[in-house]
Amino acid sequence: MRASDADRERVAQILHNALSEGRITVAELEERLDTVYAAKTLVELEPPIADLPGVSVGKAVAPAPSHAVDTRIGGIPGSQASIAVMSGANRKGNWVVPPNHTSFAFWGGVELDLRGARFAERHSTITAIAIMGGIDIVVPDDIVVDVNGIGLMGAFESQDHKGATAVPPPGAPTVKITGFAFWGGVTVHRKPRKQAPSIEG
Repeated sequence: MRASDADRERVAQILHNALSEGRITVAELEERLDTVYAAKTLVELEPPIADLPGVSVGKAVAPAPSHAVDTRIGGIPGSQASIAVMSGANRKGNWVVPPNHTSFAFWGGVELDLRGARFAERHSTITAIAIMGGIDIVVPDDIVVDVNGIGLMGAFESQDHKGATAVPPPGAPTVKITGFAFWGGVTVHRKPRKQAPSIEG
């Protein structure tokens, strides 16, 4: 059976989770992701995750419905930037994540919480830049998250919290988090969703 983009993204998320848990290296992640994104069939998606504990390969590569549309997608985009210069800034609760959002912290802190958010589009990118400051991004475990920032004398990392599931549902929003941390830190926390977001934008 042919694999869809949603099928490949679901398996890619499992691999990113395995990296954050220390089960595979960055080199292994890159090699396995190459295989995942080149896969044309569901069978080809099985080998990259077959040796990971706690992963049901059959469930992970089950075909996503072609009509799957997440009800959280849609709405008027919120602010495209969160800036904290010797201060703090936060976005939480019922807000709409724009397709591109920039977070900047200089001697300050930014907190983004996406657990109650909607998404203007299915694919969003958050660029996080922390210079002698900190940025915490909390994402629900039922979206696809791709974290690939750089830490220079700082940390750019992802953490799975207790209760976070391994496999987002078909059609879930995808958020790419990139950027860099210099003498600071950017941390992405995957946590279970506490509440369903409002259907209004």
